[in-house]
Amino acid sequence: MEERRRASWISGSTLVRGDVVSTGDLVIDGQVQGTIELGDHSLTIGPAASVVADLAAKIVTVSGTVVGNVTGAARVELKATAVVEGDVSAPTFVMEEGATLKGKVDTGNRR
Repeated sequence: MEERRRASWISGSTLVRGDVVSTGDLVIDGQVQGTIELGDHSLTIGPAASVVADLAAKIVTVSGTVVGNVTGAARVELKATAVVEGDVSAPTFVMEEGATLKGKVDTGNRR
């Protein structure tokens, strides 16, 4: 039987204060203040989202505003509309032209 993966969604009219922990993918179009931990799942920050939190997920895609550290176990991607103030850590990092990052990037490729 095929498993259907569905993402949870925090809508644009929603403000969440506290820790967000999910065992599935998550899309944020609203506001979150606290921490976000998704383990082996994907996190998408929509273009109108405002997040003040440390983020940790397998894949993190940011189109909105994030104040906090961003950790992707596999990948972090900043879209052209992204504004991130914090450090980014991921083995694969992609930043589109137009994105803003104020912080350090660590891809773990030290020798």
